[in-house]
Amino acid sequence: MPELSLSQMQIGWIQWAFLLAYTPGQILSGGLGQRFGARRTLAFAGLLAVIATVATPLAPAALAGTALFGGLVLAQLTLGFAQAPIFPVGAGVVRTWVPANRWGFANGIQSLGAQLGAAAAPAVLVFLMQQFGWQRALFWTALPSLLLVAVWAWYVRDVPRSHPQISPEELTSLELDAAQPDAAPLSPARFGGWPGRDVALLTLSYASMNYVFYLLANWSFLYLVQERHFSVAQSGWLATLPPLGAALGAAAGGALVDTFVARLGTRWGYRVVPLISLPTVSLLLLLAVYTPHALAAVAAMALCFAMVELNEGAYWAAMTRVAGARTMSAAGILNTGGSLGGLIGIPVVAYLSGHGAWPTALVIGAVCATLSAVAWFAIDPSRGNPPIER
Repeated sequence: MPELSLSQMQIGWIQWAFLLAYTPGQILSGGLGQRFGARRTLAFAGLLAVIATVATPLAPAALAGTALFGGLVLAQLTLGFAQAPIFPVGAGVVRTWVPANRWGFANGIQSLGAQLGAAAAPAVLVFLMQQFGWQRALFWTALPSLLLVAVWAWYVRDVPRSHPQISPEELTSLELDAAQPDAAPLSPARFGGWPGRDVALLTLSYASMNYVFYLLANWSFLYLVQERHFSVAQSGWLATLPPLGAALGAAAGGALVDTFVARLGTRWGYRVVPLISLPTVSLLLLLAVYTPHALAAVAAMALCFAMVELNEGAYWAAMTRVAGARTMSAAGILNTGGSLGGLIGIPVVAYLSGHGAWPTALVIGAVCATLSAVAWFAIDPSRGNPPIER
């Protein structure tokens, strides 16, 4: 911010630009994934993400002032569009490659990976910034993604039958799950009935929860510096704790969802985790606001992020259950709602934090988490679908 003469509000708009492309890219990328397959879609997206990430530290060498701000916004727009396919297409990969009774855990593992990367980023980048400056830090951390893209394009196949390392027993199990009846088309004409109504409710609930997600994911570092008065170096390390808690929460939540579905059935099995964890999120946000102890606030935020991500398996597995073969498209709708939580929330938090009103930003998050939990009383992934056989 000081080196490029950017205000906190401009940083907020740069972050917002990511979501401005990421949000409409959800539905589009879900359709592209179903049309071209997960292998090609994610390989192309990965290459585009590397280009956009490298462009960020290179921009100040060619641009200045308003042009630089515009260049950084454009880089974030590109990065947002490149990242859009990850969760919608990933949900389709889970449906194709994982038995139905493990959908919750598999979707939780995907969120675990995302949050482990987020947990490593603050500490790694602070260290590299102190050694080499922020531009080189961003440049070099982008390049390992090229290796990942190459491995993905070489190893992955779109369907199990075309992969040489799938055993006959695995193939039989996966094909039995794939043969389950699919949900009705998600056309506008049918959207007012089931399963369209469950898609809408899941999306609205996910949008509300994701105000909290983006609050914690994007603003923890500045909150610790500005409101709790930690140093930049201290905040870099402490800011790893919320996403690390989120990573653990995502993996544990997915496993819990599968367990509850097996014991309680589809309807209540998907509901239990959100109905317990989301009200807990509200209480933890209030604790982070009102505790006089800075380290207690850090602990509350880390546990809060864990409780938020505990729900990822429930949302994504429930949407997979509702949508059937149209999982990629339906998941695009779900994550569009999640992105709307950030599109609305990031400017709100930027404005409030820039005016010293951090407590208000967190209290709004507590309200959103409560509303997100209430919606689950009306969500029923089993409606109109046969139970998952085990």
